[in-house]
Amino acid sequence: MFANFLPKEFRFFDMFDKQAAYAVEAAVYFKELTSKGTIDEEALKKIRNIEHEADEVTHTIIEQLNKTFITPFDREDIHVLAKELDDVVDMVYTIINRLTIYRLTAVNKELAEFASVIEESVLGVECAVKGLRNMKNSKSIMEYCVEVNRLENVGDVMRDKALAKLFDTEKDPIFIIKWKEIYQDAETILDICEDLANTIESILVKQA
Repeated sequence: MFANFLPKEFRFFDMFDKQAAYAVEAAVYFKELTSKGTIDEEALKKIRNIEHEADEVTHTIIEQLNKTFITPFDREDIHVLAKELDDVVDMVYTIINRLTIYRLTAVNKELAEFASVIEESVLGVECAVKGLRNMKNSKSIMEYCVEVNRLENVGDVMRDKALAKLFDTEKDPIFIIKWKEIYQDAETILDICEDLANTIESILVKQA
């Protein structure tokens, strides 16, 4: 009878799926904004709303973690996974907000390319997260994780090329500082996705 009072395990997977969906929504919107080169107050409001709703899901996961006796995998891993998924959305919001503050609203080829890679990486993370419902399909989950790691390496190269071009072609030091930070923020999103892939791989190893 005591088990009837415990929260259901599947709620964790439902909430992870929601978090991943918000991360994808943020990444897709970031790509859309960079391709148009137009970031206004309405765009900032939209990404802020996405970030707020993602935060709410994260808070729910943490609350559920504190109340649930039986969890689908280690509590520490649940906490880390929830935090890293939230970090993706937070970082997308941060970069869009900085673009607005810095008045960097024109289309930038390098950033648009970054946004495409970020979208691919976040979609890979989403697929890996959804796969955690059925860890017997670990091979498929691992393939997504490997791809996310590969995209992080692509991001490293893109960042270095973008910075090299920036230093070679721009003379305004303030402009250089602004774009250097933006490129590094973009690569940070890919770093977080790689952290997520590593966390998921760790979960699979523990559950094997």
